[in-house]
Amino acid sequence: MSGSKIKKRWIVLILLLLFVQFYQLPYYYSQPGGAKVLDEVIAVEGGFTEEEGSFMLTTVQMGKANLFFYAWAHLSPYRMIYPEEQLRYEGETDDEYQHRQIMAMTSSQEVAKIVAYEAAGKIVEYEHKGVLVTTLIEGMPAHDVLQMGDHIVAVDGEQIVTSEQLIETLQGKTQTETVEITYIRDGLEQTAELGFSPFPEEMNAPEDRVGIGISAPVTDREVTFEPNVTIDTSQIGGPSAGLMFALEIYNQLLEADITKGYDIAGTGTINEDGMVGRIGGAAQKVVAADKAGARYFFAPNEGGAYNSNYLEAVEAASDIGTDMEVIAVDTFEEAINFLQSLPEKS
Repeated sequence: MSGSKIKKRWIVLILLLLFVQFYQLPYYYSQPGGAKVLDEVIAVEGGFTEEEGSFMLTTVQMGKANLFFYAWAHLSPYRMIYPEEQLRYEGETDDEYQHRQIMAMTSSQEVAKIVAYEAAGKIVEYEHKGVLVTTLIEGMPAHDVLQMGDHIVAVDGEQIVTSEQLIETLQGKTQTETVEITYIRDGLEQTAELGFSPFPEEMNAPEDRVGIGISAPVTDREVTFEPNVTIDTSQIGGPSAGLMFALEIYNQLLEADITKGYDIAGTGTINEDGMVGRIGGAAQKVVAADKAGARYFFAPNEGGAYNSNYLEAVEAASDIGTDMEVIAVDTFEEAINFLQSLPEKS
């Protein structure tokens, strides 16, 4: 074989490898991430620092899929492929998607602080600014009226201070109804009458559900905690660490170690009532927690739903043969009660 033919084959091979590496498909690829020890990133001023065990959040690694990762994902039940439209809104850029994830994490941290401080009987003070508009859904009523960065402060004259309150107020409406939205833009209060329309098909909303067309609204407020608490998770997005944040903060606010010497991982969103909610990638997070040596793993029970994160986590734990015990929780209080029931680790 001549040298020129060999050279051409190497060039073709290199070009093929570059194509496989850099050509991105309209999918996202995910796999088990890691487990982050939270006392390394959370600090309560003057708080308890003598934990014998640890609380850990668990992560999923995710990125745009190329041809290699698309094929690789089919070789393990703990590598997943998601269509792009399942995770990102139509027209949303990479930067906007990442911003939305960071906003969700920031909100999750704040709620976790509130839950932990109130459970520990500590001081929490609020200065409400309204509900921040972070994403507008193209083709729905709010898209051409509101702007990202607006603060919704009232609906039909009723004051709105949290995203949960806004969602609850707008739920149950029909396409024939309208609402008067009061919002603040550039320091000026304005009002607009908005109707309702069905959500785009790709959002997988219930058929009879309608909305004004905002997604992922965020409660915007200044919250002061005493003593002060800081969280450094600049590289982690999304709301799924809420429960574990709250447990670590609560532990630092107390004078006794509720880890009892165990390494405890978990996942789950949390709201201000202490309810633990569903997350994505529960099975992958079980794998991450097992690799980190966790003894217990908290998973959202979702009221005993047939497809709950808890059952998904139990199945994964059985499949990988871990000794780690999966614990079902619906509330922050249930997680605390379980920890209080544990004997000290010998």
